[in-house]
Amino acid sequence: MQRQTILHMFTPGKQMSPFDINMAVDAGFQVVVPYCGVGEDEIRGMTQDAIFSRGPKGVKATGIFIGGRDVLLAADMLETARKSMVPPFEVSVMADPSGSYTTAAALVACVERQLRLSHDTGLSGRRVAILGGTGTVGRIAGVLAAGEGATVILGSHRDAATAERAADETGARFDCRLSGADAGAGAARRALIADADVVLATAAAGVQVMDAADREAAGALLVAADVNAVPPEGIAGVGVMDDGKALPGGKAVGIGALAVGNVKYQTEQRLLASMIGADKPRYIGFHEAFAMAREVAAEKD
Repeated sequence: MQRQTILHMFTPGKQMSPFDINMAVDAGFQVVVPYCGVGEDEIRGMTQDAIFSRGPKGVKATGIFIGGRDVLLAADMLETARKSMVPPFEVSVMADPSGSYTTAAALVACVERQLRLSHDTGLSGRRVAILGGTGTVGRIAGVLAAGEGATVILGSHRDAATAERAADETGARFDCRLSGADAGAGAARRALIADADVVLATAAAGVQVMDAADREAAGALLVAADVNAVPPEGIAGVGVMDDGKALPGGKAVGIGALAVGNVKYQTEQRLLASMIGADKPRYIGFHEAFAMAREVAAEKD
């Protein structure tokens, strides 16, 4: 009898994301079981409960997904799960807290594509300002951009101290260099984006972090990308469907939330599907998500 495919979904939060449950079922998992309020100290025991009950063949039909809202904790949980495997009892594990790993991967992959198509350049040596940069997507997008050679500044609408703290702890955890800056008041925000080549809007839904005057002040801007699909747009003039549309008054192009979202959706679905029946266990974090997002984005060319 062929075994059913099972995905065990662990989250430290009080509920698992319905979005991720839907994605898991659509990717081909037949049984999807959420576990809420899971602490990092419980990951080892729960992982070993999952791997030892199905035998060396059954583990190919078993996977683990790690959610939550903390991008650092999810990375630690992923590593703990990996270390808890006892060959040949090993299953694939994917982390995507609040969808941030796949969303950030899609965002940076889309920006890379437009830098190449519209300006014949890449992220290396570019200055990237992330507005709403202390949140889940902003931090991981910053890590990925820094990994491609960009100078990255995480902007916070609260104050510089909040931004600097997020940059320091994220950079230390993922071994990269990030800076933080105040992006709250108009003058501070315009100072941050004045010489930015790329601006990413990763703030909460329905919050505009860059108005038309801000955009006009960004004289070096090449690409502006927004992940906010709820009106008003996060960056004035960037529509949700835009994918390389020229912005007024300069050489910049815009990338909207649904253009990024399409790449994110396909990235998450393909990664989840890749866990089913894999010959070797896959451990999927934001670097693996970025590799997949690049493949998806390249298919648009």
